[in-house]
Amino acid sequence: MEVDLLAYEKDLYKKGYKLIAGTDEAGRGPLVGPVVASAVILPINYQLEGLNDSKQLSEKKREKFYDILMHDAISIGVGIVDNKEIDKINILEASRKAMNIAINNLNIKPDYILTDAMKLDRDVPVLPIIHGDALSLSIAAASVIAKVTRDRIMVELDKEYPQYEFAKHKGYPTKKHLELMKKYGIIDKYRMSYKPVKDIIEGSRIHEKV
Repeated sequence: MEVDLLAYEKDLYKKGYKLIAGTDEAGRGPLVGPVVASAVILPINYQLEGLNDSKQLSEKKREKFYDILMHDAISIGVGIVDNKEIDKINILEASRKAMNIAINNLNIKPDYILTDAMKLDRDVPVLPIIHGDALSLSIAAASVIAKVTRDRIMVELDKEYPQYEFAKHKGYPTKKHLELMKKYGIIDKYRMSYKPVKDIIEGSRIHEKV
């Protein structure tokens, strides 16, 4: 059965809400770089065929939808929380903070917020939806903006540190990435609180002592 990605939005339109922001984040799993969130307010009953959770889309499709959404959306906000802050407050709180920044960066205040399973303390109603990026068009739109924004940050980081191949794996702990980390060491863009990073730092210390 096909999911109506506007079901949540339509229900809220009926209740009188007009400016519904969907919000989602990208980059919880990577070992390096920031977590990026986006908040998107779409026009009422907006349709964009093929738009879905960014994880289900190819990079080419995400880039295409990114451009369309940047043109069509009523408002888009982005929030970025860097690796040092992630280490300080943990990835869940960093994701929450990025979402709040993204919402604050909207140029129009939403009257309702849909999140991908994230509880937020706001002065307007918030509905966390489990697997929201696959059930709400507004959240799916935010997931695409967040993912493309973060991927572009990793491509820029790749130019600075080409030996780590960040443009290919985007900081996720692939086998190749872990090999490159062991070979070239840990730069200050890494999330030092993440176990694979800690293990490599610890391993190099033991190696130095021997």
